Amino acid sequence: MQEFSRYERQWILKEIGREGQARLARSKVAVMGLGALGSVSANLLARAGVGNLLLIDRDFVELNNLQRQILYEEQDARENLPKAVAAREKLSRVNSEIRIESEVADINSETIEELLKGVHLIVDGTDNFETRFLINDYSLKFRIPWIYGGAVRTEGMSYFIFPHEGPCLRCLFPEPPAVGSQQTCDQVGILAPVTHLIASFQATEAIKYLAGCAEDVERRLWKVDLWSRRFRAVSMEPLKKNPCSGCRQEDYPYLNQTLSTRTVKLCGRNAVQIYRKNPEDLDLRGLAARLLPKGAVTLNPYLLKVSAQPYEITVFSNGRVMVKGTEDENKAKSLYAQYIGT
Repeated sequence: MQEFSRYERQWILKEIGREGQARLARSKVAVMGLGALGSVSANLLARAGVGNLLLIDRDFVELNNLQRQILYEEQDARENLPKAVAAREKLSRVNSEIRIESEVADINSETIEELLKGVHLIVDGTDNFETRFLINDYSLKFRIPWIYGGAVRTEGMSYFIFPHEGPCLRCLFPEPPAVGSQQTCDQVGILAPVTHLIASFQATEAIKYLAGCAEDVERRLWKVDLWSRRFRAVSMEPLKKNPCSGCRQEDYPYLNQTLSTRTVKLCGRNAVQIYRKNPEDLDLRGLAARLLPKGAVTLNPYLLKVSAQPYEITVFSNGRVMVKGTEDENKAKSLYAQYIGT
């Protein structure tokens, strides 16, 4: 049972009220990706009293995250803590009255339905369109709304997607941008305040929806260049004339795809992700002992990291492997075989 007095400055708003606050307490929100956008959104929603938060991220904290990702500290980076774990620990200290779950997991067509079971809203904090198109398909199939958000350099955008009530992401972008065609934060940088602004847009629209004020949710796409202080709201009404196949025919190619490949190049991050065929047979402690002669090894309950200059190989407890220092999938597979085995 939440102590409503802690939210008094919020529920005295006529737009929210006690009933709106009670609705927030009964809600479950998934924050997908806990980087610059997701960490801010999760922080705001936890403090607002959203009763159930599901935090999902596949990465661990690194020092260069701290410029903009507000839930993490230097110690988290030193300990190589997964972002989902570090975020849960921090937010549990911020608000002990809500339930916070964390999943150190990659979102794909084989995992998304189980991970998102029971959520009322999805907040996008991901960094790639492949995952966003997957979330969009899930949203359409199960009629769960989601809030798209993205930011790079000094620019950002946000859009609340009501499945089958208005244009979805595939109506806006019929196909994912070609790999390598989009600027990334790793390539061109990111201004921290713009990520906070976009995440604040997302959190505000989430609070409106969850508090029972869906009619007040912004239906336009918001775009901003914070450096030049340019703001623009783009109507999505024209897109209703030509809906995508997902909206029109309930066609969900990203949700239904079989993962034929077990390697994924992480564009803009100079890294390749590899999935083990049999993750259940993974022994991180045994692997760490075996790898000690080959390079500096770091081990915690969630992952093992080995430095094999100029490469860095991270093995997660669920069997996922990230090879940093190359975008060549064959080279990554070779390093995987050399250090991890089959």
